[in-house]
Amino acid sequence: MGRLTTHVLDASRGCPGSGIDITLYRMDEGQLTWLASATTNADGRCDQPLLDGATYTSGIYQLHFQAGAYYRAQGVALTTPAFLDEVVLRFGIDATQAHYHVPLLLSPYSYSTYRGS
Repeated sequence: MGRLTTHVLDASRGCPGSGIDITLYRMDEGQLTWLASATTNADGRCDQPLLDGATYTSGIYQLHFQAGAYYRAQGVALTTPAFLDEVVLRFGIDATQAHYHVPLLLSPYSYSTYRGS
């Protein structure tokens, strides 16, 4: 069975992004449907896959990462409003693929992502 995983690397501090709240949605006919919420662990990863088993289906998904709250908790002085408060990644899953890993490399003023393994 397939699965969807993610992790966050804090590129500005050179460490895992721990304690970041993440929400996963599925896009259905232009509407977002909540599927899961998680908080990254000390290694910047979620303890469980965000999707697996019967919930792992082809479609369009969004991951929402609470970047601003994370940096504020780290004591980083952000602009008001924060340049990156919530990072939203929209991506497609082809469920015939066994594993989608969607990492986020994050700093207060930039981010990058890719399809990992």
